[in-house]
Amino acid sequence: MPELPEVETVLRELRAALEGQTLRRVIVRRDSLRWPIPKGFASRTERRKVVSLRRRGKYILIRLDSDDSILLHLGMSGRIRIMRAEGVDFVRHEHVVLETDGGLHIGFVDPRRFGALDLMPTTDEDMHPLLAKIGLEPLGPDFTTTRLAALLRGRKGPIKTVLLDQRLIAGLGNIYVCEALFRAGIHPEIRACDVAADAVVRLAAVIPVILENAIAAGGSSLRDYARTDGKSGGFQDLHQVYGREHEACPDCPGQPLCAGIRRIVQAGRSTFYCPQRQHPAS
Repeated sequence: MPELPEVETVLRELRAALEGQTLRRVIVRRDSLRWPIPKGFASRTERRKVVSLRRRGKYILIRLDSDDSILLHLGMSGRIRIMRAEGVDFVRHEHVVLETDGGLHIGFVDPRRFGALDLMPTTDEDMHPLLAKIGLEPLGPDFTTTRLAALLRGRKGPIKTVLLDQRLIAGLGNIYVCEALFRAGIHPEIRACDVAADAVVRLAAVIPVILENAIAAGGSSLRDYARTDGKSGGFQDLHQVYGREHEACPDCPGQPLCAGIRRIVQAGRSTFYCPQRQHPAS
């Protein structure tokens, strides 16, 4: 599933293509994705001007001059493609298309149909069932050591699992939690409430840095994710632990006690870490 950096990359490319444009034509080629697309979606969005776009967690919100907002979630395999509309053909699994008066074709392609599209009054965005309980934005000004420490306090689950809880921190996913814990030197199985104060300081510092670096690289392309021009992101080449089981730890060169990157399964998801660098006692 695309995580915060991938969604932010798509958002920025969509913003460049859509903001200030009028939706000349809206085509709904399938009436349901993960959930049904609202009835009248095309008629309520056609001929409306796009005022602004923003991200909340892993969701994109497209605000229209009708005071409605389109909610977009890429799901597991969804992607957005942006093409010149003239002469363009639909592709397989392209379920919804926005055509702009600037001559662009913006298609939502989702083979597995775990993505979502919804339409709501803009004033109701923060009350939408998919958004109402989303947690702290890790790239926002409120993401501080103090706030992170407060979120972890009293939580007895493994730190890896706790960081994936979207009700606490919005947008973090498996890739970037593995990378953040590695760079902060925190063992993924330690209880969240037991993470030392100095480790919380390191974690609060590295999470935004990793996310910003991933956004600058266009996100991580491992399976389905691609940018709006069809090109892959580049951050997968910079992963230090994710997907690197049995490889040498980049922080333990030549150390005989380091057996390299290991993989374990937590809550049904693979966790990659270095037992030497991320010792439970560190």
